[in-house]
Amino acid sequence: MPDSAKIQSIYTDGACSGNPGPGGWGVVVYFTDGSRQELGGGAAATTNNRMEMQAAIAALEFLATAKQSEPISLYTDSEYVKNGVTKWVAGWKKKGWKTAQGKAVLNQDLWQTLDELNSKQVEWRYVRGHAGDVGNERCDAIARSFSLSRPIALKQRSPQTANSKNSIEPELALVANTPSGLPTTATSESDTTDIASTNAVQQSSVNLAELSTMDVTMTDSIAPAPLENLDNLPREVRVAQLRNLIETLRISDEIAKQGYLISSSELADLMDVNASAVTSRGDNWVWRNWVVSRVRREGNQILWQLERVD
Repeated sequence: MPDSAKIQSIYTDGACSGNPGPGGWGVVVYFTDGSRQELGGGAAATTNNRMEMQAAIAALEFLATAKQSEPISLYTDSEYVKNGVTKWVAGWKKKGWKTAQGKAVLNQDLWQTLDELNSKQVEWRYVRGHAGDVGNERCDAIARSFSLSRPIALKQRSPQTANSKNSIEPELALVANTPSGLPTTATSESDTTDIASTNAVQQSSVNLAELSTMDVTMTDSIAPAPLENLDNLPREVRVAQLRNLIETLRISDEIAKQGYLISSSELADLMDVNASAVTSRGDNWVWRNWVVSRVRREGNQILWQLERVD
């Protein structure tokens, strides 16, 4: 029986053990018949943003092989990726892949690939990370497992199985779509070869319960602060607030330019929000003119990095 199922939605996510450091990415493709296909891969030395982008590239490449005309929804928890594809790329291309400050766009190679693969068929949607969304959580588990060089088994879809109600679920296998430039090597379950040299491996003994203990999941709720009616404030107060804002933006620019890492509490002070409003937003998000990325945990503090984008 021919396979008539179509791709309905795709989830993507990236992870990095250190920023830069070993990274991984994960993709979950959902079909209209209820089946799914999972992809994953990694790199030895990369950044969280590049892994988020690599996941989106793998998703679009998979969509291209499906040769379907129906629209699909692509979910990412990276505002950097979503805004880059839907808003920033057009301006960068007009400026010759330069930012508003005349600097070269970071990750230009991946942005160009994403731009070439993207189409009106794809509806880009943001999903909040670490918030219980099944597709996002699964992608996160896949990405983190590859970043830790302990890839978990990935679900492989077969048209025959999808069309048979009484068939047994196909065996789980790994499809490690390693970024270009990395050698292809098959390994056994007990092999601990670094993921940078691994393109396809057999089933891993790591399960989701084990993986969940390897890193901290941030689930604090974010409560929007009430907005003041600035029109009712004296002009001198409004001007003073504007001066304070400009100073805050200058400090943020300096932090990004120098590559300084700041803690959650320091970032919260900079943004003038509660610390929970920082940690609850996930590993990678956009604030004003900066992409904010979680780098690592030191003691009881999470360290963050700011990257200027326009």
